[in-house]
Amino acid sequence: MRYMKQFGIILAVTCVGDFLNFALPLPIPGSIYGLVIMLILLITGVVKIYHVKDSAEFLIDIMPMMFIPAAVGLLVAWKELRPVLIPVLVTTFVSTVVVMAVTGRVAQAVMRLRKRETSKTDAIISAEYAKKRLEDIDE
Repeated sequence: MRYMKQFGIILAVTCVGDFLNFALPLPIPGSIYGLVIMLILLITGVVKIYHVKDSAEFLIDIMPMMFIPAAVGLLVAWKELRPVLIPVLVTTFVSTVVVMAVTGRVAQAVMRLRKRETSKTDAIISAEYAKKRLEDIDE
């Protein structure tokens, strides 16, 4: 029953995203709306991570199977794809490398920022602890 509830939450957010896709005249897919809504719900705490974690992990586990129809579609469309194969492969390779590089840089920046904030917090806590220890010694 827990999985059904979790999957229901994910499905409801997805449906709201699809509704926004039809309601708003923007060229943004409903799945993107759904992802943004789920992110906002998780950040604000309206939906806790444990409300969707198990079902989300299951969906991630079966995600590779979702690519099988696309691969079969490529095989079916091989005659049309063959003349543009080289440009498609080059574009795919270049865009993959760019996405990996940008993701790595962003991850490094976030880790540096988090480390800087953690060290500031640790310094404040250490100073407060040292002050308290000195007060305890003076008494």
